[in-house]
Amino acid sequence: MAAPAPALPVPSAPTRPSRPAHRDGNVLRWLLAYTASLVGDGVYFVALGWAAQKVADPAGVGFVMATGAVPRALLMLGGGVLADRVDPRRIVLGSDAVRCVLVLGVAGAVALTSPALWLLVCVALVFGTVDALFVPAVGALPPRLTRPEQFARVIGMRSLAMRLSQVAAPPLAGLALGLGGVPVAFAAAGVLFAGSLPLLFSLRIRPPAAPTGARAEPGSLRSELLDGLRYIRRHPLVRPLVLALALCELGLSSTLNVGLLLLNAERGWGPSGYGWIVGAFGAGAAAGAALLTVVGWVPRAGLVLSGALGIACASAAVLGSVPVLGVAAGCAALTGLAAGTAGSLDNSLLQNAADPAYLGRVTSVVMLTMVGLAPLSYPVVGAAIGAWGAGPVFVGTAAFSACGTAYLLLSPAARRARLPRPAPRTPPAPPGRASAG
Repeated sequence: MAAPAPALPVPSAPTRPSRPAHRDGNVLRWLLAYTASLVGDGVYFVALGWAAQKVADPAGVGFVMATGAVPRALLMLGGGVLADRVDPRRIVLGSDAVRCVLVLGVAGAVALTSPALWLLVCVALVFGTVDALFVPAVGALPPRLTRPEQFARVIGMRSLAMRLSQVAAPPLAGLALGLGGVPVAFAAAGVLFAGSLPLLFSLRIRPPAAPTGARAEPGSLRSELLDGLRYIRRHPLVRPLVLALALCELGLSSTLNVGLLLLNAERGWGPSGYGWIVGAFGAGAAAGAALLTVVGWVPRAGLVLSGALGIACASAAVLGSVPVLGVAAGCAALTGLAAGTAGSLDNSLLQNAADPAYLGRVTSVVMLTMVGLAPLSYPVVGAAIGAWGAGPVFVGTAAFSACGTAYLLLSPAARRARLPRPAPRTPPAPPGRASAG
């Protein structure tokens, strides 16, 4: 008998390019759920402040509004550890469910009796605690929704959702307050959180990617937290990305949140002038997020990130010395465009560079800087503008933020950082011809 012919190797199927994020129903469902949560957040905060001013003096209102920041600052890093241990979708789903029940319960309580200060403080504490779990989990979700070459679009879409929710939430809250007062406003927030739940349930989640390096078995919360901080410190790209974003946030955040208000008062432009400046910044930031969503990929992303941060710092420095409202609005728009582009690029590079096993902790460190540490600089910047005027302080905070740009340029890994390029979508084979494999 003749020997059997050797088996021919079977050609492997070509790798199918991933569906663009803006056409992926899975990503779009997540985006709708996230947007509903963000708008619910905004409506809740307006309702909380409105309820607080009915039962407390201005200092008491400030106390209630600041209460939620305490658990966020204290628990955010722990929330990052939990996001790395548990399926992040479950955390996001549970967070929105708890917030839905919480604010609907408050709506019922406020409808039956006048809001008590202790009740509002307790609600703010619980809400802040849930936020500390929600935020890192949201940051750990993109790798479970789509492929790495789509991360830039997903981050751009997420940033755009954040900007749009900031525009939509206040008028929606005002409408609810006008229709039925505080109970209706809290109920509207609860309905928005409830609307995110079926969308989150329907998500298809990819299995977690294997860690890129050896990793010990899960230990205590403290040991895993320290392990995450050591990971950030030792990683050649994650470290400069996290540090640069932190420095820019600490410098520019105070300028844009407190400095613009005081600059407007110093120039005497009035409420409409302040609206123009803040609106211009928001429009620029939204345009930056939309740009990355549409483009989906940026060549030499590390250098583009450094350039965008440098432009944001330079335009913010100029903004403090501009005497004409129109020019100030233009500077604010340029600052927003550059800052929005830089933030989306930085987060996209982090999503691609960080080991999936540490992504929740990396996100928690970044967000701790934004929601926990940056607000601490607000009174310092306010006092400095009161003493020296807006011009020198804007230049000083911009110079501080520019240290992040300099650190990126000094880091070889950051200068060489690139986003994975999406694979070209191959046309279907002509009828009657079989495709290879």
